[in-house]
Amino acid sequence: MQVPAGLFLTFEGIDGSGKSSQCKRLDEALRRAGYDVVLTREPGGSEGAEDIRRLVLEGDPAKWSAETEILLFTAARRDHMERTILPALAAGKVVICDRFADSTRMYQGMSRGDLRATVDQLHNLMIGREPDLTLLIDMDPATGLSRAKGRQGTEERFEDFGLGLQEKMRAGFLALAAEFPDRFRTVDGAQDIDAVAADVLQLAKAALAARVKAAQQ
Repeated sequence: MQVPAGLFLTFEGIDGSGKSSQCKRLDEALRRAGYDVVLTREPGGSEGAEDIRRLVLEGDPAKWSAETEILLFTAARRDHMERTILPALAAGKVVICDRFADSTRMYQGMSRGDLRATVDQLHNLMIGREPDLTLLIDMDPATGLSRAKGRQGTEERFEDFGLGLQEKMRAGFLALAAEFPDRFRTVDGAQDIDAVAADVLQLAKAALAARVKAAQQ
């Protein structure tokens, strides 16, 4: 099933909030409902962006400054937009993206310095697009960090900054939700996974219905 002008939906949240699992569950639910869906992630989602992902998510937490990371994430996002997101939206597909520019606004722009204006300037210059709907999975920082560290993967560079960063991130994401109320919806991540998935699906279906209704007017 195609959607007029497509629908660009992103998930945000602190590390360990469960957003990646919810991305996959929403992808499966919408596919069962007949929608054409592209499930992608950031950093990554295209060949060039995946190369940059390995640079920024692995290794010593101190190997990049926040300023350098902003440039790297924006470069990855530009390639991702050109090669994956924009073509899918033009084809009327639903794009579900695990993180987008709001994560850069948080991790590099606010939580590791006062660089939010720099992030926004680069975003406006090189990306120029916000999601149609952003689902924030809100989670207690200590619980989220414990979950994230329990994965024992190789992409733990940001988790290694510790609980302090996660606390700043949660506060920052909630502030972003208040700043952009038209596109942000906050979901209680402390619920069991099925309850979170039900809330997410309800919000996504409402956004899809609104998009179709707007196109018919």
